[in-house]
Amino acid sequence: MKAQTTIIISLIVFCGLVCKAQTIENQAPAPFIIKKEALLANKQRMAAGDADILHMMDHLLHDADAALNSGPYSVVFKDKTPPSGDKRDFMSVGPYWWPDPAKADGLPYVRRDGETNPERHAIKDAEFFKALVEDVQTLALAHFYTGERKYSDKAMDLLKAWFIKDSTKMHPNLKYGQAIPGITEGRGIGLIDTRGIAYLVDAIQILRLSEGLPVDVYIDLRIWCAEFLSWMQTSSIGLDEADEHNNHGTYYDVQTVALSLFIGKNAEAARILTTVTTDRISKQIKPDGSQPHELARTLSWNYSLMNLTGFFELAAMGDVAGVDLWRFAGAEGQSIRNAFFWMMPYAAREAEWTFQQIKPFDPSGFVNLAKIAATKFQDDRIRRFLYDEDNHDYKFILTH
Repeated sequence: MKAQTTIIISLIVFCGLVCKAQTIENQAPAPFIIKKEALLANKQRMAAGDADILHMMDHLLHDADAALNSGPYSVVFKDKTPPSGDKRDFMSVGPYWWPDPAKADGLPYVRRDGETNPERHAIKDAEFFKALVEDVQTLALAHFYTGERKYSDKAMDLLKAWFIKDSTKMHPNLKYGQAIPGITEGRGIGLIDTRGIAYLVDAIQILRLSEGLPVDVYIDLRIWCAEFLSWMQTSSIGLDEADEHNNHGTYYDVQTVALSLFIGKNAEAARILTTVTTDRISKQIKPDGSQPHELARTLSWNYSLMNLTGFFELAAMGDVAGVDLWRFAGAEGQSIRNAFFWMMPYAAREAEWTFQQIKPFDPSGFVNLAKIAATKFQDDRIRRFLYDEDNHDYKFILTH
């Protein structure tokens, strides 16, 4: 795990902050998932010489210095040209689709859920986008805490290459995402490849908060995001993803809510959370907290955790949009709270995970959610999960 991921979790949780719902109109820029108050409180702890924070900063700056030599990233760097004839169109291949051994040409490809075809990595647009998100997030945090321009300047260069510079920018669509040879050139499921955009716009907000991004660049980024959001909400491919009833639908909401907040459409973000996301919670989570769509997968733990993480991200953005998803419950009690507590005994190894899981069971991502849940659900079971009463210390490493 990169340092910034753990630092973000720690900033949210260990400041003990539960932020009141608020809108961003007429306010200085602020991130939507990470809380501005937590960032500022940690800055004060740094100034006071807090050893834990200083330790986390050492790891953050190590990653930030490495990011100074990363990239630039661009969709034009791929060897293959999309059907449009323009490399500025994002392109990826479905990970779980393989040549049909019964066919001489292997076409059409057949699905092997949970088994990634190496051909997925031959086109690196999705990998580049993920790296862009991680690097810009790291650099934005480094600039916020140190004020050093080298970090914000590098972040700006990376953002310009992907979103603004005409020769390298990505067109604001995913028409050719997660293609399947012999079946389709692109599909709605491809939108999962850009789910990290919620953290990317958060990082952009942090750069603006710390005066690390010029207004003209900020405006250009908002224009691109507005066009991408429009494509997501009006194109047949975007609407196909909106209709998904598992983690794909959840992360469609993550992206549309984050983009709406970023371009100042707070009412739209609230509408999505209130009408669409609450319906997803009611349909995707059973009253006991299990997630049947994810449990049906060959990587049932990974997908259950991934989907719950998406709901946590939506709830964090709900804090900004004025929609409380932390306490929402469907007509039969379906809630992200129940989903969290349903998974906790398995993460604690108090119960055996008996659902299909073709890769090793890894509870570390759940630990990160537990650190957030500890501030939201106020339940002693979470403290017992995280804290070793006998040794008076945390069971899990809280820093990198």
